[in-house]
Amino acid sequence: MQHSRDLAAAATDTPADSSKIDQISRSASELSFEMVEMAVTLYQIDQNNTKLMDLLKKVDADARRMMNGNTAVQRAISAVGDTIANTRSAVEASVNVIRGAGDRVQELAAWVQSLDGRITAIEETLEATRVSNATISSIASQVNILAINAKIEAARAGSAGRGFAVVAEAINDLSRKTAGAAEGIDSNIASLVENVGSIRDQANEAADNAGKVLDESAQTDQALSAIASQVQTIHDEAAAIHASATENGTAIVEFQESFTSMEHELEDTASGIRQLRTQSNALVDKAESMIQTSVGLGGKTPDARMIAEIKALVGQVSEAFEAGLRNGEITEQALFSRDYTPIPGTDPQQLMAPFTAFTDKVLPPIQEPALELDERVVFCAAVDTNGYLPTHNLKFSQPQGPDPEWNMANCRNRRLFDDRVGLKAGRNTEPFLLQIYRRNMGGGKFAMMKDLSAPIFVRGRHWGGLRLAYTI
Repeated sequence: MQHSRDLAAAATDTPADSSKIDQISRSASELSFEMVEMAVTLYQIDQNNTKLMDLLKKVDADARRMMNGNTAVQRAISAVGDTIANTRSAVEASVNVIRGAGDRVQELAAWVQSLDGRITAIEETLEATRVSNATISSIASQVNILAINAKIEAARAGSAGRGFAVVAEAINDLSRKTAGAAEGIDSNIASLVENVGSIRDQANEAADNAGKVLDESAQTDQALSAIASQVQTIHDEAAAIHASATENGTAIVEFQESFTSMEHELEDTASGIRQLRTQSNALVDKAESMIQTSVGLGGKTPDARMIAEIKALVGQVSEAFEAGLRNGEITEQALFSRDYTPIPGTDPQQLMAPFTAFTDKVLPPIQEPALELDERVVFCAAVDTNGYLPTHNLKFSQPQGPDPEWNMANCRNRRLFDDRVGLKAGRNTEPFLLQIYRRNMGGGKFAMMKDLSAPIFVRGRHWGGLRLAYTI
C-alpha cells in the first residue's frame, strides 16, 4: 500500500504526463490480456504435450512388449523347427524301416506261395506211394492165400510134403507181416496226407495274410511318405515364419528406437514449454503490477470505475465482519479459522468452515447488488487467504445434483478455489489486484474474464479478498 502511495506522490500533474500514464495504463491492460492469452495457449500446449508424452510412453511400452513377444515367437519357431527336423528324420527312418520290412514280407510271401507247388508234389508222391502200397497189400493177400493152399496140399502129401509145409508156413508168415507193414504204411500215408492238407491250408492262410501285410505296408509307406512331405512343408513354412519374425524384430527395434528418440525430443520440448509457461506467468504478474502502478500514479484505465466499486464493496464487507465481531455473532477465532469440513456426497467437493453460516448471512446483501453494477459482471464473492469461497451469489449456489458437470457450473459455493487466480485474490494486500484469466464454466466451456479483487481487513488482520469478475 505504501508503495502505491509513494508512486502517486511522485507523479506529476501535467497533462502530458497524465496522458502518458493513461497510455501506460491502457498498454498494461492490453499487455496483461495478451499475456494471459499466451499463458492459456502455452497451458493448452503443455497439456496436449503431456497427453502426447503419455501416449508415446504407452506406444513405447507396447513396442517393447511387441519386441519381447516377437523374440518369444522366434524362440518358439526355432524350437518348432528343431522338433520338425527331428520328426522328419524319424518319419524318414520309419519309412525306410517299413520299406525294408515290406521287402522281407514280400520275400516271405513269395516263399509261402511257392510251398503250394511243393506240397502238391508231396501229395502226388504220397498218392503214388499209397497206390504202390495197395499193390503190395494185394500181393501179400494173394501170397497168403497161396501159402494156405500150399499148407493144405503139404498136409495131404504126408511126410513127403512136410518140408514143403515148412516153407509154406514161412511164406504165410511173411505175407502176414507184409500185409501188416502195408497197413501201417497206408495209415502213415493217410496221416501225412491229412497233415499236408493242414499245411496247405495254413500256407494258403499265411499267403493271404502276407498279401494283406503287403497291401498295408504299401498304404503305410504312402501315408508315411505323405507325412514326410507335409513335415517338410511345415519345416519350410516354419523357416519362412522365423525369417519374417526376424525381419519384424528388426523393424520393431527400429520403431521403438524412433519412438524413444521422439519421446526424448518431446520431453525437451515439454521442458522448454514449462519454462515458457513460468516466464509467461511471471510476465502476467509484471503486467498486473504495471496496471497497479500506473493506476497508483493516477493513470486512467477502462477498469477505473470497477476499481472504485470494488474498493467501496470491500469496505462494506470489512464493516460487516467487524460488526459481527462486535455484536457477538461470531468470534475472531471462528472468523479466521481455516478448519474445513468436507460435505459428504458432494461432487465437486464442497466444504464447511466455522464462519460459513455467518458469511451466508452477511455477504448476500453486499454481493447480490454488485451483480447490477454492469451488464458484464458475472459474479461477486469473497474468498479467504486459502481461496475458500464460503458464500457465492445465489445463482451459483444451487443444491448439487447427480451430474458433476452441472454442479461445476451451478454449485460454486462452499468450494476451494486454490488455483493461481483464486489464491492471488485471497492473498493480495495491495489496494486492488486486476487479473485476466480463463474461467472454467463447466461442461467444457471457458470464458476470458477479468478478476478484480481488493483485500478484506478485519481489525487490522488480513482475512482474504473480495472478487468482482466480469467479461472482457
